[in-house]
Amino acid sequence: MAEGTDLKFDAIVVGGGMAGTTMGLALAKGGLSVAVIERQAPPAFRDPTFDGRTSAIAYGSANVFDGIGVWSQMVPVAQPIWDIRVADGTPWDGPSSLFLHYDHQELGETPLGYILENRDIRDVLLHEASAETRLHLLAPAVVARTERDIGGATVTLEDRRRISARLIVGADGRNSPLRETAGIRETRFDYPQTAIVCTVAHERPHAGVAVELFLPAGPFAMLPMTEQRSSIVWTEKKDQAQDMLALDDESFHYELHRRFGDWLGEIRVEGPRFVYPLGLMHAERYTDRRLALIGDAAHVIHPIAGQGLNMGIRDVAALAEAVVDAHRLGLDIGDGPVLARYERWRRFDNVFMAATTDALNRLFSNDIGPLRLARDLGLAAINRLPPAKRFFMRHAMGVVGDLPRLVKGEPI
Repeated sequence: MAEGTDLKFDAIVVGGGMAGTTMGLALAKGGLSVAVIERQAPPAFRDPTFDGRTSAIAYGSANVFDGIGVWSQMVPVAQPIWDIRVADGTPWDGPSSLFLHYDHQELGETPLGYILENRDIRDVLLHEASAETRLHLLAPAVVARTERDIGGATVTLEDRRRISARLIVGADGRNSPLRETAGIRETRFDYPQTAIVCTVAHERPHAGVAVELFLPAGPFAMLPMTEQRSSIVWTEKKDQAQDMLALDDESFHYELHRRFGDWLGEIRVEGPRFVYPLGLMHAERYTDRRLALIGDAAHVIHPIAGQGLNMGIRDVAALAEAVVDAHRLGLDIGDGPVLARYERWRRFDNVFMAATTDALNRLFSNDIGPLRLARDLGLAAINRLPPAKRFFMRHAMGVVGDLPRLVKGEPI
């Protein structure tokens, strides 16, 4: 588009990250014309130093990716999670003998989820977006101003291009300018923790087992990846995380091995180390006139259960269904009742998950003896209650509750 050009779409998605691009594809597959605006140039997403994280993709989220036509491209780089083991412990004593074990065979032959590198997810989504004729990706492009009124919405870019639509979707991250401009307040606080993220190769195969070890400073997750590797999400006290990051390779390996243990034999760090601050944020509301917030623009949670992206994907599925249904009926997709349906659908699940992860982090991130004993006994008790354990497994798979069609594996 040349400077000053005006274009019209059914919907505009601001933010071309994983949630935003998935949103754009879901709407486009549902028959709408969509503009996705992203301030970063796409090649930046593919740089190994851009994002060192992996994401746990729940079974329900994999259904969403399948429904928008991208899952078959992700499968070759996806590691199935067959089992999950949760235990308390310390770096000096190792894991407790009391634990919770999720075995996929208790629910059938379906994996509990998948681990993918974020850059692989983005690469597949961007490839599909470039091939989708109803989706127009504007990147790099920066939003200068938005206008939303009863007649429609308009986004003006810094280069003076103007784009109009019936609906704007805010997928512009935890510090969302769209949320701020709309005057939507949020509950927000920072945890006194930082996540250290790296990838390790190991001597023995992981057999698709994900391990969450609760240490006094916070959870230490070992997530199975392809090619006999694991992703480490190591939660450490904020004032110690930078010290850990600054260690030389030998000292860092020593500290990592103390926590990782020798269950997979010798380990070695592959690639750079990353740090990410941790916090909780929840928007007071997800909608405003002709505006809907999804993903990190609406909520940010602790990574303790690996559910952050999955919450955003469920946002996508619910909003896409509400909007596509309205579009097929010839209704205004940015009208209040359409957006209210989305908000009602998603609020309970998101509030519940934010509260649960916050409570779990506070409960497990300490070394108080009586509390540690109570935690261990609680994990062991759930492990011996098959009905309760199966419910928690299904919840982790994202297949509990009032589910959108895409999450259930049905066409949008």
